[in-house]
Amino acid sequence: MNIPFNKPYMTGKELWNIAQAHANGHLAGDGEFTKRCSRWLEARTGANKALLTHSCTAALEMAALLADIQPGDEVIMPSYTFVSTANAFVLRGAVPVFVDIRPDTLNIDETLIEAAITERTKAIVPVHYAGVGCEMDTIMAIANKHGLLVIEDAAQAVMANYKGRPLGSIGQMGALSFHETKNIISGEGGALLVNSPHYAERAEVIREKGTNRSQFFRGQVDKYTWVDIGSSYLPGEIIAAFLAAQMEEADSITRQRLAVWNTYHQWLAEAEKAGKLRRPVVPAHCAHNAHMYYILLPDLEHRTVFIDKLRKVGINTVFHYIPLHSAPAGQRNGRTHGELRVTNEMSERLVRLPLWVGLEEQQAEVIQHVMAAL
Repeated sequence: MNIPFNKPYMTGKELWNIAQAHANGHLAGDGEFTKRCSRWLEARTGANKALLTHSCTAALEMAALLADIQPGDEVIMPSYTFVSTANAFVLRGAVPVFVDIRPDTLNIDETLIEAAITERTKAIVPVHYAGVGCEMDTIMAIANKHGLLVIEDAAQAVMANYKGRPLGSIGQMGALSFHETKNIISGEGGALLVNSPHYAERAEVIREKGTNRSQFFRGQVDKYTWVDIGSSYLPGEIIAAFLAAQMEEADSITRQRLAVWNTYHQWLAEAEKAGKLRRPVVPAHCAHNAHMYYILLPDLEHRTVFIDKLRKVGINTVFHYIPLHSAPAGQRNGRTHGELRVTNEMSERLVRLPLWVGLEEQQAEVIQHVMAAL
């Protein structure tokens, strides 16, 4: 067998769109395909403004600039996340404050957030792990009580909801990813959802290298100039053309991924009852997007053996994050609140199984090998 962990899905319309972008003679950012993608995101999420970026990392960096993060500010986030969640704020001189995760969803434990707040706290960054929503009602209530911003890291959460609200659209800002490992892809790519109108105009300026270029092209100013700090966060039009084809098929892609996810979940129920693994937990008020299917094995030793057994038969499974608080840069730049016991434990037990559109043709055989490796 040769089953990759991830296989980028093509709808069949990507090359046509790219050819159209070339024919239009506009390959830099903010062409017709970029605008089409932004309109799609605004319609789907209800964001006040959706701005395509060249990565989710870029979107998070924009959010840090918009939040006016200053040296010494503190930003509360989970340690069990990708490095970009912390880096975006460390680049502005902030201190990530790592709190533990819930043992069920592996999302930030909302009951621990308030105790981690100090007079230097500026924002809370919930990460919607595996496309399953954090407890946003509680998080927003805490943020409102203490006058904090909420910036959602919704990198894994396109097409997922919390109590009917699209993830990334609940806090003041949300960051999305269209990396090739995500559900809807452009190779590299992302978007910043600006949900609070207060930040919309400045977000355009920051994204355009600190200039008011977007206002100029709308005829709002007679010339454009440097008005603020910023950088070049736009993707090229070819990236947007590819993404537009994916967005057209977003509902179909999500349905197919959910079918693969549900097959895993059904067939692994007996193994969970037997105590060999734990399956993902999705609260009833969360509609996930089948971004990943993971299992939790008893301990690190079991996981190492499991991954090796599947590798030998040609099935590629992977573990996930090394907790940021245990990384050299995390120890230099951040601090922990509490022991992070759940984070440490889950990071050693978690395995991600292959999940991509088209896997269903070989999934029964994959599951057989998974069961044999337990």
